[in-house]
Amino acid sequence: MNELVTGDAVVLGLRPARLPSRVLAVAIDLVVVWTTYLLVSVGIALSTGALDEAAVMALSIAAFLLVLVGGPIAVETLSHGRSLGKLACGLRVVRDDGGPVRFRHALVRGAIGAVEILLSFGVIACLASLVSARGRRIGDVFAGTLVVRERVPVTHPAMVPPPPPWLAGRFAELDLSAVPDELWLAIRQYLTRMGQLDAGVSWSMAERLAGELAARTGAPAPQGIPSGAYLAAVVHERQSRDARRAFGATPGPVPVPTPAPAPTQAPAPSPAPFQVPAPAPTPSPTLAPSPAATPSEAGSPPATGFAPPA
Repeated sequence: MNELVTGDAVVLGLRPARLPSRVLAVAIDLVVVWTTYLLVSVGIALSTGALDEAAVMALSIAAFLLVLVGGPIAVETLSHGRSLGKLACGLRVVRDDGGPVRFRHALVRGAIGAVEILLSFGVIACLASLVSARGRRIGDVFAGTLVVRERVPVTHPAMVPPPPPWLAGRFAELDLSAVPDELWLAIRQYLTRMGQLDAGVSWSMAERLAGELAARTGAPAPQGIPSGAYLAAVVHERQSRDARRAFGATPGPVPVPTPAPAPTQAPAPSPAPFQVPAPAPTPSPTLAPSPAATPSEAGSPPATGFAPPA
C-alpha cells in the first residue's frame, strides 16, 4: 500500500515536467545568465585597464562563479524554485514531498548543474532526464528535488485536511528533522485520499504510518488520539514551520475555539423578578373563606382587581 500511495502521489499530486519544457526553461535561463555575464565581463575589461593580468584573471573567474553558478542558486532560493525560465514555462522546483526548496537544495542543484549543463552543454542533463522515470537530472537526484508543472488543469484538488482544533500547536516541540521526504509524501497522500479507502485499509495504513512517524521522531504517539488525527496534526506542524521559514507566516492556522458560557446559565438571573409573584396553579378551597382574610394572610396587595365570587 505504501508503493500504491506513493505511486498515486507521483501521478496525481506532483506532475513531473517534460523534457522539452525543461529544455526551453533552461535555454531561457542560460540566455539571461550569459547576457548578464557578458555585460559584467565587458565592465570588468573596461574598468581594470590599469591592473595586471593576474588580477584581471582573478576577477574574471570570480565573475564566472558568481554570475553563472551563484546567480541561479540565489534566484532559485529567493524565488522558491521558480527562475525566469521556469516562470515563463510554468514550472517549479520542489522537494520530493512537494514542499518548497531551500538553500541547500538550490546549492546542490547549482553546483552539479555547472558540470552537467554548462561544461557538458546540457548533454549529461538530457541523458539523465531521459533515463529517470520522473525526468530528474543528476542534480535533482542528489538534492532530492523534482521539477513539476504548475499550469495544469486541476479538476479534483487534493488538500491535506486540517487537524482537529484541539490538536493545533500540540506538536510544536516535536523534532521532525529525521523524517525522510518519502515518509512525508506517503503521509500527505494518505491524508488526501483516506476518504476514498476502505475503513479497515485506512485504519491499518494510518496505524503503520503513525508508527513509522513516531519511530523517526523519537517520541511515541499520544494515547487516545486517532492515528489519522495525529498524522494530520504533525503534517500541519511541518507545513507551519516551512511557511515560517520561507515567508514568516503560518499557512491557514487552525482556529482554536474559546469556551463560551453555557446557554442555560446566562438567562438565569433575568427571569427572577418574573418568577416571584407567580401564584399557585390551583387555589386551595381552604384559603378563600372570606374576602377580607385573603389580603392579611397573603401579606401583600392582590395582584389583580378580580374578587372571588360570593
